[in-house]
Amino acid sequence: MTGTEAAVFLDRDGTLIEEVGYLDRPERVELYPYSADAIRALNRAGLRIVMVTNQSGVARGFFTEAVVHAVHAHIERLLAGAGARIDAYYYCPHHPDGKVAEYARVCDCRKPARGLVDLAARELGIDPGRSFAVGDRWLDVALAREVGAAGVLVRTGYGLTEEQRPVSGLAADAVVDNLAAAASWILRHRRS
Repeated sequence: MTGTEAAVFLDRDGTLIEEVGYLDRPERVELYPYSADAIRALNRAGLRIVMVTNQSGVARGFFTEAVVHAVHAHIERLLAGAGARIDAYYYCPHHPDGKVAEYARVCDCRKPARGLVDLAARELGIDPGRSFAVGDRWLDVALAREVGAAGVLVRTGYGLTEEQRPVSGLAADAVVDNLAAAASWILRHRRS
């Protein structure tokens, strides 16, 4: 069962933080200069902020789940220092081509599958139909379509390249320059 609160389902790499490939240690985290301000504006508007991120590096053996947790703890500290917060962090460690047996599989949590959003909806009382998904890949927009949310593609990370390679039958509700512009668009288009 889902709840009634609206949320922003936020991608991590290339959306909130600089895209650096497989992020294997917290020291490599670089928040975009506007990320904390954007998150803080969404916090003040009463929207839940939920990170949903594919982390196939776990399945591929590039890093462990402990590293993913350490990266998220580091992001949390950086945002807290700027008066912003992410309410919850959800990630998918799986990939069908993974080298680590326990993670090498097809799952329902790897975006654009809806598993992470469904889990967040249950645990946090979120209504995906009143929510938004923001990311730098078409799979983030596809996730939005899957759960009934509005989808925003940002041009940071892989977003500019993605924008130039549209996916047949898939359109974003908005294509914007970055997370700051996405937050502004979301605040203008909130669903009651």
